[in-house]
Amino acid sequence: MLAYTTLGVTDFERANAFYASLFSIIDVGHVMGNERIALYGTDVQNPMLAICIPYDEKAASIGNGTMVAIRAGSRAACDELYAKAIALGATCDGPPGERVPDFFYGAYVRDLDGNKLCFCQMGAN
Repeated sequence: MLAYTTLGVTDFERANAFYASLFSIIDVGHVMGNERIALYGTDVQNPMLAICIPYDEKAASIGNGTMVAIRAGSRAACDELYAKAIALGATCDGPPGERVPDFFYGAYVRDLDGNKLCFCQMGAN
């Protein structure tokens, strides 16, 4: 069910070096990323840990930049999960849509306590 978990960081380069070195012990490496996020794991089909500069550009803290991503299984399921969460009282933190063309589709909500969730589909479907 889980696709990846995100941790907010204050110094991206320093954190990236730390996790790259740390995870080399267990044969986990950098799978993908860009200038503000790096995902570590074995491949995109297995759970990953991501580090990132928080999207809102506020200071990273415990909770800011933290997000649980739930592998939905399809784009339609992402849309369904998003709609259900909103119906249950969650707030939108990014409507369903393609984030990385032909690869990553996601929908983002804040639960009733403000925790950020992502419902995602990686790859085809």
